[in-house]
Amino acid sequence: MLDVLLTASVSFIISFLAIPVVLQIADQKKLYDVPDERKVHTHPVASLGGVGIFGGFLLASLLSIQGYLNPEFQYFFASALVIFFLGLKDDLVVLSPSKKFVGQVVAASILIHLGGIRLDSMHGLFGFEELPEAFALALSYLTIIVIINSFNLIDGVDGLAASLGTLTMLIFGTYFFATDYLAYSLLAFALAGSLVAFLIFNHHPAKIFMGDSGSLMIGLVNSILVIKFINVASDPSIAVPIDSSVAVGFSILIVPLLDTLRVFAIRIFNGRSPFTPDRNHVHHLLLARGMGHAAVTFTCVLINISFVVLAYMGRSAGSTLLLLIMLAVSFAGLGFLYYYRKPLRTMVVAKRMDGAMELKTTSKVVTLTQEAEAATADKK
Repeated sequence: MLDVLLTASVSFIISFLAIPVVLQIADQKKLYDVPDERKVHTHPVASLGGVGIFGGFLLASLLSIQGYLNPEFQYFFASALVIFFLGLKDDLVVLSPSKKFVGQVVAASILIHLGGIRLDSMHGLFGFEELPEAFALALSYLTIIVIINSFNLIDGVDGLAASLGTLTMLIFGTYFFATDYLAYSLLAFALAGSLVAFLIFNHHPAKIFMGDSGSLMIGLVNSILVIKFINVASDPSIAVPIDSSVAVGFSILIVPLLDTLRVFAIRIFNGRSPFTPDRNHVHHLLLARGMGHAAVTFTCVLINISFVVLAYMGRSAGSTLLLLIMLAVSFAGLGFLYYYRKPLRTMVVAKRMDGAMELKTTSKVVTLTQEAEAATADKK
């Protein structure tokens, strides 16, 4: 327990001290996330919070996890470095979806082929157990890449991705501690400590965003932990076995994971790339009902906790039935949000005949003068 507390404390302190430095550098170099018609923030905000998160997480993990006892962790950290620098470059110089996808495949291949993080069995889901080699590899790649992107896509409201990441890390960390997988528990609590520190600066109105360097890395760590959870929890010989481990693991990540799968499916069905940005995420649907950032974050975290409790209480029903119940409840709720949402105002920037710039919404037109632009820049 002392190791867990020290790890979480070290990661918290390092991230808490690093983020103000990142803010200062972002202010000096003008490294901001500028709002557009798709984003919900209204003024430029620094978007390199992932640097502070990653620094605290990595240093605390390296100090606490004994590498000679857990050789697979060197590959975990290697894949985390790939994802971090991939996200950092996207934060500084926008990358194409294809380049981001290639980087994610590289990170996933390190985890699967060197780190041993893979799904070789469905553990009874839809009646399947052991999987053929090719199918197991394909499923492992798909699972890791989807989870990596899920936290990137859910990061659209102040505090949401960090709050959901903290929740998942606490659940995984507690479970692995109870089952004596201390290294995995320390990994989870190291990230949890960094995310709590980041939330101090990310609650609404946010002073800083985590950017892709933070959100992609949270997804990567969650993909490691959920696959390990499924494989460990289904083993009846461990201290705390859990029936329906696949469905329970899905419930822990249900808000970001189901939202990503739903949005990807809609985009593909409409003939677009699954990485095409839009305003169809669950947080956009909640914002459209008049909720604020804090209310959206609280609602999503509460929903996630509810599904975890539901899955754990109903674990004896089997993964297939439990998963179908969760999907039915989820899509019923999403259908209500989608069909009864309020219309969102659209925003575009247009040029008048005299050359002046205008900010147009469905309700009003505001002229952007140099003084207005300066005032906007001052609201950091």
